[in-house]
Amino acid sequence: MSMWGVYGMVGEEIVLGHTSRVVYARLPDGSKAFIRYLVEGDRVRVLETYTPPKHRGKGVAKLMMDYLVRLVVEKGLYVEPVCSYAVYYFIKNPDKRDLLVPELRESDLEELFRERLAIERRGK
Repeated sequence: MSMWGVYGMVGEEIVLGHTSRVVYARLPDGSKAFIRYLVEGDRVRVLETYTPPKHRGKGVAKLMMDYLVRLVVEKGLYVEPVCSYAVYYFIKNPDKRDLLVPELRESDLEELFRERLAIERRGK
């Protein structure tokens, strides 16, 4: 069970939780979405975000990133977004840029997003 409870999604429940390397969302149909991350020193490298196709566009990835950001704040860490969605999250939430690793706070996140997306598309 999530330390922040159960979240609703259009009348259904999403349960959030985490392990030492994954934030996950248990979805109403039994499937799972996840964010894979790695803690290295004072940073959390957000490596991969996955939401099952039928649940995309419903805010599941944002819920998981919000959860991960709360963990980062609690532990006094910084975020290094590696996957495109993690970069996108900080574009859409500029008030959270201070949680980014120092070298990315003033960078062009939209350019970084395009770069990461291109790399991911080549890898698939």
